[in-house]
Amino acid sequence: MPSAPAPPQAGEAGPPGATADPEDDSGLLAALLDGMDAALCAFDAQGTVTHWNREAERILGWSAREAVGRKGLAGWAVRAADAREVEARLMAAMDAPGRQVHEFALLTKDGGRVLVRTQSSAVPRADGRPGGVYCAFSEVHTQIDLERSIALSEALLDDASWSVVLVDADLRPAVVNKNAARALRAGRTAALGRPLGELLDQGLEELESALQHVLAEGAPPAPTELWVSLRENGEGLRGLRGGAAKDGAGGGAGDGGAPARRCWRSGFLRLASPLAEEPVPLGVAWIFQDVTESKRHEMDGSRLRFRGNQLHRAARAAAECEDPAEAATVHLDFALAGFADHALIDLVLDAPPADRIGGPGQDRVRLVRAAATPSGAPGPCPAIVAGGIPLAYTESHPALQAVERCGSVRVSASRAQEAAAAGWAAARKWPDGTVHGLCTALRSRGRTLGVVTFLRASGRRPFDRADAAYAEDVSARVAAALDLARQLG
Repeated sequence: MPSAPAPPQAGEAGPPGATADPEDDSGLLAALLDGMDAALCAFDAQGTVTHWNREAERILGWSAREAVGRKGLAGWAVRAADAREVEARLMAAMDAPGRQVHEFALLTKDGGRVLVRTQSSAVPRADGRPGGVYCAFSEVHTQIDLERSIALSEALLDDASWSVVLVDADLRPAVVNKNAARALRAGRTAALGRPLGELLDQGLEELESALQHVLAEGAPPAPTELWVSLRENGEGLRGLRGGAAKDGAGGGAGDGGAPARRCWRSGFLRLASPLAEEPVPLGVAWIFQDVTESKRHEMDGSRLRFRGNQLHRAARAAAECEDPAEAATVHLDFALAGFADHALIDLVLDAPPADRIGGPGQDRVRLVRAAATPSGAPGPCPAIVAGGIPLAYTESHPALQAVERCGSVRVSASRAQEAAAAGWAAARKWPDGTVHGLCTALRSRGRTLGVVTFLRASGRRPFDRADAAYAEDVSARVAAALDLARQLG
């Protein structure tokens, strides 16, 4: 039930007992009473009804003309058997401080009964003595619905296990609950009024598009999964795109530059004002839950099944190749699907008989290009006749490091270098647009034959440890085929 208005003070316009009001004030008072959302009636000190507004008429059916002037409520608004108790509880407010809250049944004009909750308070005269009582009431179920709505709002904004953000029509957070503040890594008040772009980096456009759709069209029929990453806020958060690993960072290279992406399963509700004649959007309730771990497990399972299937298909296709070198490139072609944009095979030139490449006393490793995928449109990986001319790799090149370490090396361009990705890739003799590289040594019979390199463009994520493990599986098959080709001639 909406809160009842405070009783008029001495000297102000009000129900019985107040000083005489001008005619204009009486009209204003009548308009105010009729415009209230709560039903209201007033009694003088003798219990005669002096005021009765339209909401009271709507609930009970009695008009103001029929109600005003009646002595008490017995026989028309309350059963005769209950009238004495009801009237006593209402008039007791004249001698009690503050508001008194009661629940009892009233009669409607058609003979029905309705349970109401009332708030009654004394109306003082000009000299301060009580001159009557006013009573605001509403149906109990309406009051309970309101209380439930308020309780639900408070629970969502305080204790809910889901994160809740109320976004205004300008797409700025207006209310943030505890879990949402924790997910956004910002205080509940620090996030208020800030553009979402100051809180989120990746996924911002998708989120703003969803919010604008809800404001214009309403809530979507099902939850939406958004992949987002937080923007650095100066409180110890890692950069989202900067700080990528430098060349030669070993197996962990590339991890530092990967955005900390989270998957938030999100639901949206459009908030409209119930007081407007036409629904006016006040904003959007954005409710989300972090499901990153479950989504990653699901994606990892799908990726493993796909890659295992690719390895199986590659083995069957390579078995049909008469030339082992062709079988090596077949393995590479199957590995590229969904994994990388380009692939290169570099072989060690004049490899020593013992596996001491890169060890003390050994000459600098020289690599020669043996196969490469087209740098333009995607296509199969053809063999290359290099004529024995070594590649002009610098000493810190990832391919040379992979050969020297007999393992894998991952590298990524930093955020500043991505702006000049062509130069970063050209310095490493890689195709234009490359920003992520994974070099894996080709090992067979205890010897390092060369290195296979997988490359990704800027539209893809950096290589991770799972990618390195898959590349090593592929390189083992490629190395076996190349070793057989070398033995055959």
